[in-house]
Amino acid sequence: MTNLANVGADLLEEARGLQDATIELRRSIHAEPELGLDLPLTQKKIVESLTGLGLDITLGESTTSVVADLDTGKPGPTVLLRGDMDALPLQEDFVSDFQSKYEGKMHACGHDTHVAMLASAAHLLSANKSEFTGKVRFMFQPGEEGFHGAKYMIEEGVLDGVDRAFAIHVTTTAPNGFIATRRGPVLASADRFEITVNGQGGHASAPQNCIDPIPPAAALVGNLQSMMTREVAASDSAVVTVAHIEAGTTNNIIPASAFLEGTIRTFDEGVRSHLHEAIGRVAHGTATAHRCSCTTEIIPGYPTTINDAGQAELVGDVASALLGADGFQFLADPVMAAEDFSYVLQQVPGAMAMMGVCPDDTNPSEAEPNHSNLMRVNESALYNGVGLYAAMAMVG
Repeated sequence: MTNLANVGADLLEEARGLQDATIELRRSIHAEPELGLDLPLTQKKIVESLTGLGLDITLGESTTSVVADLDTGKPGPTVLLRGDMDALPLQEDFVSDFQSKYEGKMHACGHDTHVAMLASAAHLLSANKSEFTGKVRFMFQPGEEGFHGAKYMIEEGVLDGVDRAFAIHVTTTAPNGFIATRRGPVLASADRFEITVNGQGGHASAPQNCIDPIPPAAALVGNLQSMMTREVAASDSAVVTVAHIEAGTTNNIIPASAFLEGTIRTFDEGVRSHLHEAIGRVAHGTATAHRCSCTTEIIPGYPTTINDAGQAELVGDVASALLGADGFQFLADPVMAAEDFSYVLQQVPGAMAMMGVCPDDTNPSEAEPNHSNLMRVNESALYNGVGLYAAMAMVG
């Protein structure tokens, strides 16, 4: 273990010295994105990048995860550092020398940078293991984008013996290299709902002879929003969004059913449970009022990502020591995005921090956001993330 006085310019300069390798690995992964839980190319690149560091490497059985342990040989805490590996099912439309080679696959959420920064942090920590105590566990995780990859790794023991955990997520909507985090809830829970309204189809010229499911489906969009304003306190942040409606095949046929789906986001488990019940109640009531029936299903997603207050404070102290007071800020409000690092933070104290990667030719308010087909990462300050990963393992 070391103290904050030893975490600063020297460590950041060492991270800067790894910048070329960090960018090279990031671009290699970016050019060959993989989806879900099966990422063999990405796994191979990670293992190759860690070769020669004296790490104890374990490959996943249920996924293509990589777990690498660094043991200083001195008693101390085990700190987990996590980087997620998977891309998104999205066509990349920004042209570059390392543009995605695969149709409909793109690293549009910055996971390629997470992997590259974490791999370089492994190099940095291996070179400095005489300066701290305990163990570091590097968690390279597939399947963050909706596949619950963290749960698979937890089932395989990635948290066994871990005392605290830390992760970084990049965002284009923050200044380049800037670090931010928050005490308590930092990201929302995210569940999916599906509603099917069932009527009776027929000719569109004679709706009186049918039971049209489209009017109740349309009414449901407004009724769900009314439910939100009448049943959820204004002080309880929550979002219910209908994002997909599908019904019918042509202009002169009333369909037999209509389908709606969307997302439920909140930071409170009580509000989350209430919305699960209320969506079904409103859907059935609306359908019944129009002589229809309906089925509803809630598909649970990630829980709220909740930072341990003490670990969030540690992130602030470490980031300020590395980057100066102007390089860090505590967030006033949580963000409605979701993360399966939440599963890790349910079991061990830890924190997730956000790092800005806004391109130099734009500003954060106008940058293409994460999950955009035109999302770009500013690579010039990736060493800030490398240094922060390493420093979070060395102090505490």
